[in-house]
Amino acid sequence: MQSGGAIAQQAAPAAGTTAGAADPATLAKLRERIRNDRKGLVAQNLPLTEAEAKAFWPVYERCHESIEAAQRRVNRAVVDYVSAEGQMTDAHARQIIREVLDAEADTTRARKSCFDRVAKVLPGKKAARYFQIENKIAALARFDAAAALPLVQ
Repeated sequence: MQSGGAIAQQAAPAAGTTAGAADPATLAKLRERIRNDRKGLVAQNLPLTEAEAKAFWPVYERCHESIEAAQRRVNRAVVDYVSAEGQMTDAHARQIIREVLDAEADTTRARKSCFDRVAKVLPGKKAARYFQIENKIAALARFDAAAALPLVQ
């Protein structure tokens, strides 16, 4: 496993942690890797001993499921927004924003719970590194969603 890994080289620009613009080809490869092999990307960037891996991966699976469930609520609100774009009322706009904020709060609670579980099975630095990896992946997804959505008219 590489300690610098693809996230450090590819996702850091997406998260705005380096000077200059991110290379679009590099970001496209990273997006594809996240879609097709997220767990492998995490593994590549999170060096674990055999014992740490045995404890971590079951926690990772449960965490990923809980965060994804909360994120699906955000996605549903975005679909509502896109569906109503032409006929958006003030009341509907407020409702969608409330749904997004509630879902994002659920996502934050799920992420906190996951970090707490990960911190019980990994040393502090490795738990923090995992959290950073997930933050970079999430930042890229948030950027893509924000860039794709038009502003409310």
